[in-house]
Amino acid sequence: MGRNPIETIMGAVVLLVAGVFLAFAYSTADLKQVEGYQLTAAFAKAGGLKAGSDVRISGIKIGTVSSQRLDGTTYQAIVLLTISPEVRLPVDTVASIASDGLLGGSYLKLEPGTARDMLQDGAKLTKVRNYQSLEDLVGQIIFLATQDGPPPPPPGAHTGTPPNGPAGSPQ
Repeated sequence: MGRNPIETIMGAVVLLVAGVFLAFAYSTADLKQVEGYQLTAAFAKAGGLKAGSDVRISGIKIGTVSSQRLDGTTYQAIVLLTISPEVRLPVDTVASIASDGLLGGSYLKLEPGTARDMLQDGAKLTKVRNYQSLEDLVGQIIFLATQDGPPPPPPGAHTGTPPNGPAGSPQ
C-alpha cells in the first residue's frame, strides 16, 4: 500500500500549523507565575479558587494565587497571594472571590482602599468578603419564596380592626 506524497506533505503542514498555534496560545495566555511580594487572606469558603488563579484589580491581572490551605483552628481557607512588585496596595484593601461568568473559573478580586499605609510583604488582608456561590443564592431565593406568610392571630386577639368590621363597611 503506497503513500501519496501529497498526503504526507499535507500532514506535515497540519502539524506545523498546530505547533505554531500552540506556541502562540502559550505566549499570549500569561500562564506564568507572577513574581513579587506575598500576602495572605482568610475566607470562610474558597469557592473554586485554586493555585494559579488570577488576582485582579478592575479586571487586570496583578498577581496569582500561590497556594491555599485549611486553618486547623478556625477552619477557614487561608489563601496565599503573590502580587506584582509594581502594584502597592493600601492596608484597607478588600479581597473577595469572584467568578468569570456562569461557566468560568474563580479569581480573587481586590478593591484598593484609601489608606496611606501600604501592605508589606507577608501582610494579611483583613477585609474580606466571603464567597457566595450561585447555588447558595438560588437556595436563598427558593427559601424566601416558599416561606409561609405570618401565622394568623389567635382567636380573640386584637387585630387593629373593630369587632364589627372596618369603619364604613356594610354589615
